[in-house]
Amino acid sequence: MAHTISQELLNILRCPYCVSGSTRQPGDDPGRLTLYKDCWLIEETLGRKYPIKDGIPIMLIEEGDKWIKTAVADLPVPPPAN
Repeated sequence: MAHTISQELLNILRCPYCVSGSTRQPGDDPGRLTLYKDCWLIEETLGRKYPIKDGIPIMLIEEGDKWIKTAVADLPVPPPAN
């Protein structure tokens, strides 16, 4: 069963690394995310990638870090369960 992220949610979600305290990135709206294949959220400036599992974005910095060196085209679809 396919789950998708609503445009409304996508409009408010931001990369937690890019918007927090000492790691906050410059600009008026850092950490914007792009939806990729309905199962990944991509932060393009620093390259963190957050999987969407069962319709739930996994917005943990550690999760985004796991995929930072993986090219967008190489991301597994769907993301692995663990």
